[in-house]
Amino acid sequence: MKTINVVLCGLGGQGILFMTKILAQAALRKGYDVLGAETHGMAQRGGSVVSHLRLGKVQGSLVETATAQVLLALEESEGYRNLPYLGPGGGLFVNTSSAAFPREEVRGYLAEKEILCRGVPATSIAVAMGAALSSNLALLGYFSVFAQEPFNHDELRETIAEISPDRFRENNLKVFDAGFDRAMEEKRA
Repeated sequence: MKTINVVLCGLGGQGILFMTKILAQAALRKGYDVLGAETHGMAQRGGSVVSHLRLGKVQGSLVETATAQVLLALEESEGYRNLPYLGPGGGLFVNTSSAAFPREEVRGYLAEKEILCRGVPATSIAVAMGAALSSNLALLGYFSVFAQEPFNHDELRETIAEISPDRFRENNLKVFDAGFDRAMEEKRA
């Protein structure tokens, strides 16, 4: 079983830790060993939150520079700030409504490292579904179209259904599905 490194980042209150829990639970269900670590700035005041998730036979919980296969960013600037964690051939998935994503100054780096770069207006998707605080699930649903083992759409959806509190389950799944639908539309276009 190969090592899989994932970095999740955003601002306090955006649901980084819930996203990490979903990914970790899905991996555990597939038999992966899971280690994780979170680093927070002033998270309760909207500061940076970064979560490291390592799957497989790993020695430490922190992802080393240029070794992550996936970087999920709930805020565009945080995505750029944590870009050094992403390894060559990795995937960058960012919650953004910017038509200029990715910024011109990082395009060369992304191309050189052959990084798949996808931006999605996850916040707008969540708001349209009546769940403004669920952009994390819209981003995760979007990511599930491009994800590889052990993360796939069905596994992630099942995990969300399992670990969501009863009163949020239906909305969480609707937002996740809306993110997934957005990615599927883009793939067909």
